Amino acid sequence: MSDRAADAAGLGRPRAAAFMAPALLLITAFLVVPALWTLVLGATNYRLTGLAAANPQFVGTGNITEALSDPGFGWSLWLTLLFVLGSAIFGQSLAGLSLAWSLRSAPKVVKAVVETLVLMAWILPSSVVAFLWVAYLSRHGGTLNAILQTPGTDWLIQHPMASIIVFNIWRGTAFSMLLFSAALSAVPPSQMESARLVGAGTLAQLRDVVFPHIRGHVLTNTLLISLWTFNDFTPYLLTAGGPNHATEILPVFIYNRALYGGELGYGSAISFLMLIINLVIALFYVRLLRERR
Repeated sequence: MSDRAADAAGLGRPRAAAFMAPALLLITAFLVVPALWTLVLGATNYRLTGLAAANPQFVGTGNITEALSDPGFGWSLWLTLLFVLGSAIFGQSLAGLSLAWSLRSAPKVVKAVVETLVLMAWILPSSVVAFLWVAYLSRHGGTLNAILQTPGTDWLIQHPMASIIVFNIWRGTAFSMLLFSAALSAVPPSQMESARLVGAGTLAQLRDVVFPHIRGHVLTNTLLISLWTFNDFTPYLLTAGGPNHATEILPVFIYNRALYGGELGYGSAISFLMLIINLVIALFYVRLLRERR
């Protein structure tokens, strides 16, 4: 039996490799090769125009050194961290958990309507959503000004960072809501009933009964939405990084320097730094998940 098992395993490996080959080729073509090309480009002074476009020179880590000493990069990194903390870690996570918790005992019709509306915000094209929010926050006849009775307030100019944070919370809460809804359905009802019988309030139930069961889901959700938000380019459609660089998060900063400024080598180097930051964030959450196990 052992010889037959060994033969079967030997035949299974090539078949498994054959099934995996198309996926690996796609990953290599669309992820690995562009990442390596970005790394190579970031080590040059390549530009869109001028002598550096025709004959780029190798500068090694010069672009990275320049970025680390660039006040614009530091400011953009700080804005990106605020954007991630405000809209993803605190905003989307709390909003998603609150909606999932509230919909547990809601009537089926109410639950279906709320989930549909939240999902629509997630699946609509970014350009359509951005246009709707520009109209919503507009100084001239904007819906928000009509609701709050604050005519003439230009939210994207006067409160740009808060505007894109609220926009991203509204747009990205659907994923957190769906993940937490699935996680809450796995919490044993008997434990929830026992907690209620001993007089535990909502906060006590969440802390002592619910959170221990969904801790892994919380970490997974936080990891994914943090990475997505860190690399999100959608705020550019609202503010283009303005006013006066007030919303120029890293993806927008790279776009402005690489394409508008023509500094493709410098922009590629900052993209490499973003990749390193993403890896650090991912490793941090993976370590927390391992400690949970």
